[in-house]
Amino acid sequence: MTPITQRRIGQFKANRRGYYSLWVFMFLFVLSLFAEFIANDKPILMSHNDELWMPVLFAYTEEDLGGELPIEAQYTDPFVQDLVKASGGWMVWPLIPFTYNRADLYIEQSAPAPPSARHWLGTDDSGKDTLARLIYGFRLSVLFGVTLTILSSMIGVTVGALQGYFGGLVDLFGQRLVEIWAGLPVLLLLIILASIVEPNVFWLLGILTLFSWMPLVGVVRAEVLRTRNFEYVRAARALGVRNIELLKRHVLPNAMVATLTFVPFILSGAVTTLTALDFLGFGLPAGSPSLGELLAQGKANLHAPWLGLTGFVTLGVMLTLLIFIGEGVRDALDPRRINVSGEGRAAA
Repeated sequence: MTPITQRRIGQFKANRRGYYSLWVFMFLFVLSLFAEFIANDKPILMSHNDELWMPVLFAYTEEDLGGELPIEAQYTDPFVQDLVKASGGWMVWPLIPFTYNRADLYIEQSAPAPPSARHWLGTDDSGKDTLARLIYGFRLSVLFGVTLTILSSMIGVTVGALQGYFGGLVDLFGQRLVEIWAGLPVLLLLIILASIVEPNVFWLLGILTLFSWMPLVGVVRAEVLRTRNFEYVRAARALGVRNIELLKRHVLPNAMVATLTFVPFILSGAVTTLTALDFLGFGLPAGSPSLGELLAQGKANLHAPWLGLTGFVTLGVMLTLLIFIGEGVRDALDPRRINVSGEGRAAA
């Protein structure tokens, strides 16, 4: 690890708000990756006829358990549970014995049900557990945002680097195309396309990628325009180093410093965009776990305030953590800031 990298890590740690926000966000995200083991209507582990089965990972039919139907067993069904008990078996359930896409058929209250010992954050208007949908929706939102951020960054860095490095007509026509593309009404196009094509995760990801790369172009272009005139870059060019090698080895590493400061903010913007589209009904397919759909449920059921409050608090905490992380990264990469006495604070 180079001294400059150690200094940047030290500066990031010195920003306590950003450092602890990163740990909290990573803990929540890693926890959501195991959502099937936390919130599921299938047992994590089951014993049947002295054999260990894992319904959370593998599908077993009712016939396999001694029943009659050749379909996947519904483990919340009392008949299926009696089949397991008759064989002397047992079941280990997740902490939350509900999944995001199935309603609780044995709920004793009308939906949406208020928070209780059975449903910690209540249910939505179709009887689905709110906490289960929240966990799955958080994971989907973060994964969608991370993927969109990576794809957008790749396109934005490439376009900005080509414009800044070659300049001239490439930069002139490139800037005009970027300006025209940025002027397109993204939301209107999404609404029109949603009425023609049934939206799904990959379709939505592709459409948003086409319009999410532009914020990075200006930053990368400016950095490359500045870096390409450095002495070591001009010397390498005079020695016959190819343009691709110059960009990869000498120019882009300097431009990436400015780019990395924008990544957490692009991620928060991607999550917000997906949530807004889902709230308006132009996002993920119906039934998908989504924070926007949870907010829409709260708007449609004002007599069930736990729905709106759950979505609002979750989205607010997530975006706050991402903003704090972004501020920490920005300060760590700022050459004007120094790390005072190792573990001390960062001073301007």
